[in-house]
Amino acid sequence: MTAQTTPGAHAPALPVDIEALCDVQTLVSGLELGLFALLSEGPADEETIRRRLGLDGRGLAHWLGLLVSNGLLEREADRYRNGPAAEAHLVPGGPSYLGDVLRLRLFPALLGLTESLRTGAPSDSREFMDAVHRLEILRQFANRMDSMTGPLAGQLLSAYEGWGRHRFVLDVGGCRGGVLAHVLAAHPGLRGGVFDLPTMAPLFAERMAGAGLADRAAFHAGDFFADPLPRADLVMIGHVLVDWSAEQRAFLVRKAFESLEPGGALLVYDRMLGHPAADAERVNLRVSLSMLVLTRGGGSYVPGELRAHATAAGFSSVAFRAFGDSDTLAVCRKEATRGPTGT
Repeated sequence: MTAQTTPGAHAPALPVDIEALCDVQTLVSGLELGLFALLSEGPADEETIRRRLGLDGRGLAHWLGLLVSNGLLEREADRYRNGPAAEAHLVPGGPSYLGDVLRLRLFPALLGLTESLRTGAPSDSREFMDAVHRLEILRQFANRMDSMTGPLAGQLLSAYEGWGRHRFVLDVGGCRGGVLAHVLAAHPGLRGGVFDLPTMAPLFAERMAGAGLADRAAFHAGDFFADPLPRADLVMIGHVLVDWSAEQRAFLVRKAFESLEPGGALLVYDRMLGHPAADAERVNLRVSLSMLVLTRGGGSYVPGELRAHATAAGFSSVAFRAFGDSDTLAVCRKEATRGPTGT
């Protein structure tokens, strides 16, 4: 049998970094075993780690070595310590801790992708849902939202030129107000608010007080599918519509239109498909599959769908632009009320 007829000979490599699966599991194991919490107390050598974590099996040195290679740990001589990202996001009790959201929700949900593809239903993660109402878990969720939207805030300020025309900006589903805080800090003449579930109110109060914006920012508690939105002349909806079905997206766009004063605008930034950059499109397809296992009906969508929703709602114009590394920004304008002829 020649090489040309040997099964598998010269087969193209899989365009998937299978090794990345091992990288993910090393991180999850670090969370489950308490490694990052231990090293936050101070550097430790291999034997100390083995004894403190109760690890009797082989493979410890290689596990620690891979965590060093991935940048989660640092090694000096025979002692290991947390890298900056691990210290910031993987140590329980830290202000930016994400460990429980990753360990209890995101990673287990992705393991349920096969069943979600069969049924269309999200993955059942009861342990996380039981914990999500605890303030510390909610804080981790807010940390994750801030880590995604925070880098976009400065670009949003530059991408939209009409800030000075507005008086009150409303961030719908704006979590604890991370983006709103950037906007208000950059435009002292603006007032603003966040509309989100009541459980987010204490975190919003903390964020605004810490930024010195409590006198210019208000939290509006409610369910945006059931409760009216406050009046505003600028509405922002960022990384929210992707969580919902096409019908629900249309409903929220229409609701935003109804809350806007004449001449106002709706800014939507989201992980839309059809991004001109191939790497961004790959990221957004991953986001869409994450929404499959995490939500009922959510998923990435194309700008054309949003344009149709905005037009049907009554917006007079819709413009799109690539935004950030993977997002698309839509500016939807509501026509100003025209005065009587001759005025």
